Formats: sequence, structure tokens, C-alpha cells
Amino acid sequence: MSIHHSTRHAVHPADFKGYDTAKLRENFLIENLFKANGISVVYSMHDRLIVGGANPVDQDVTLETFPTLRSENFLDRRELGIINVGSESAVTVAGTRFILAPKEALYIGMGTKEVIFHPAANGEAKFYFNSAPAHRNYPTKKVSLDEAETVELGSLDNSNHRTIRKVLINSVVQTCQLQMGVTELKTGSVWNTMPAHTHDRRMEAYFYFELPEDQAVCHFMGEPDETRHLWVKNNQAIISPPWSIHSGAGTSNYTFIWGMAGENLDYNDMDKVAITDLK
Repeated sequence: MSIHHSTRHAVHPADFKGYDTAKLRENFLIENLFKANGISVVYSMHDRLIVGGANPVDQDVTLETFPTLRSENFLDRRELGIINVGSESAVTVAGTRFILAPKEALYIGMGTKEVIFHPAANGEAKFYFNSAPAHRNYPTKKVSLDEAETVELGSLDNSNHRTIRKVLINSVVQTCQLQMGVTELKTGSVWNTMPAHTHDRRMEAYFYFELPEDQAVCHFMGEPDETRHLWVKNNQAIISPPWSIHSGAGTSNYTFIWGMAGENLDYNDMDKVAITDLK
């Protein structure tokens, strides 16, 4: 079996308050998503989101089921969102081959039996993906960056000038509950998602990439009046519970992928927190 899997249980905010650094990292940080010629997944009990990475180096890698799912195929009861975080490469879905340029996305609907990740002709193929439970099948669809819903926010004066590309969102592609996008920080900007917010109706996962190997992002999480931080390196991910803020500041600019699952598809359904109210 080429799939490496683990489970992360949901955390209550009252318990979270007593966590030391080691406990925070154990529960929320995902360090090793890319294993050569393999697939790694973390099954989170927060809205049952799966965070995963595929790294076909010199052979094809097939998305297989694993014992926790209790299903014949990975997508029997799930939908899948893939974003290419490596060189241009391909994914075959039920016999149809899709070429993904860097940062392009692919949505795959529930019930799909075959997903194959292919090595890159030039460079290294790396695919980041999220998967959530689904109630019906929606068509497989590739989303280019030109097709994404794109907004520019922040300013260099506040060190948070960034471009947000909503690639897998209901204004672009039909999904059951999964939403994903790519946020790029401009040179000289380091803050993401500030002012911060929470959203009790869905959880979120962050994947940080395009970060120099000798740099890091300080990711802030926790209830607004009880925050903690974790230092995150390139190609690492964070699980963010619904009750937690999710924000970060890097020692250089970087890019990150956000993925959400929960009970609605309203991107703007969030409870904002004033910067001066954070503790």
C-alpha cells in the first residue's frame, strides 16, 4: 500500500488551553506530507476533513482507500480537491487525463473509483489535496488560475498585501461542502488573515509552501482571547478547529492553500475579531 495514514482527534478549546508546544504540534501540525512515490493522509475528526499529499517521483501513484474509511474506494462517500504545488504534471481520473500547471486545481466528485497521480516530465510532482464527506456526485472539473475568483487585499503598509485565488468555491465549481483556495503574499508582506476571524460552521486547514527552506511562518491559533502559536516550515500544514483563529506571519513572503469543510458554502460566513481584542 502506497498510502500512509494517521488520525487526529478533535480537540476541545478548554483542553487546548493546557497544551505545551509538543502537544500543540502533535495535534495540529502536519510535518511530512510528501513521501517519495507515495501518498500521505491525515484524517481529522474536525468535520472529518482529510489533508493529504501525493509525491510521484518516478512512478505513478494511485489514491487508495485505507482502513479508517471502511470503503472499497477512497471516494465512495467523499469528494476531493487537488492543487498542484510542484511542477506541471498530470492526474488521471476515471480514465481521463488532466494536465495541471502549478497552482491549478482539480475537483473530483463522490463515487469516482480511480485517481492516479503521475510524475512530472520536468521537475518534481507534488499534489496537495483535501477531501470531505459528500452527499452526492458533482462532475470532475479542472480550474485554471484564470477561472479562479480572484481578489487582492491588504497593503504593503500593513505588511499584508496579498492575492487570494478561490479555485474550488461555489461561484466557480459545484461541491458538496469542500472549499479551497490559494493565497500569495507579495514581496515585503508577511501577514495572512489579519484581522483574524473564526467560523463555528466549518473548520479549516492551511498548507504553507513557496517558503524558503531557511525561513518559517509563525502560525497563530486558539480562541481569540487565548491564542497560541506554532512555527511552520515549507510544505507543512495546520489543522484549524472551528473555534480557532487561523493567522500567520512569516520571516519572508510565502504562499498558502486554505481548505474548508463544514455545514455551509458561504465564504463570507465568519466572525471577525478586532486586532486589539486578541490576547
